[in-house]
Amino acid sequence: MTQNEAKIFLSAQRGKTELSWFRSFHSFNFGNFQDPNKEHIGKLRVFNDSTLAAGCGMKMQVEKPTEVLILPLVGGIEFKNSAGYHDFLEAGKVQVFSADAGMEYEVLNPYENELINYLEIWIEKENSVRPSTISVDIDIEKRNELLPIFSSVHNDAFGYFGKYNGREEGVFQVKNTGNCLYVFVIEGAFEVDNKLMEARDGLAIWNADEIEFEALSNDAMLLIFEIPA
Repeated sequence: MTQNEAKIFLSAQRGKTELSWFRSFHSFNFGNFQDPNKEHIGKLRVFNDSTLAAGCGMKMQVEKPTEVLILPLVGGIEFKNSAGYHDFLEAGKVQVFSADAGMEYEVLNPYENELINYLEIWIEKENSVRPSTISVDIDIEKRNELLPIFSSVHNDAFGYFGKYNGREEGVFQVKNTGNCLYVFVIEGAFEVDNKLMEARDGLAIWNADEIEFEALSNDAMLLIFEIPA
């Protein structure tokens, strides 16, 4: 098997922004966290794992045209954006916000006493986009296959979610030659492209036609993104 060019982003080595009511781990450089070894991967600019305290909200603004994905992991979230969209999301839903440069959005915790945890993913676009927001449903109980959760406006970036039983295997085939991949383990452990990955680890892969993976624990969950390099 050909060895693909790859780089692992360990959970324990992520950057962190922490306030009394908000904490966010950054797989890539973000805000005040800047590390030459944590540059973004292709057009995948932001991959944040954030926790928000009860009754609090966090506003964000994109500087460039961007596809913003919000994935609730624990609890439900309220989502608002500057285009006037407002929705409530729980685990099993993905919010995809196509934002033009300068647009804002806000994630709010609607609970009185509970923390919420969500992933925040930004994929940069080459050109201006028409603002739009859609909610994608995921069957989080479906097992041992990759489910599509995202396809960019011009079909040059894709995202998939999978939940696997222990020792189940899978193969992902790259759609567009020259694209790179980013694999993120939400829960459990996997072997991906012959590399061990545990919860909240990420793996960037270049120059691959396909990758193989195997779940090493039950109820193991991962995301795979294919993005322009």
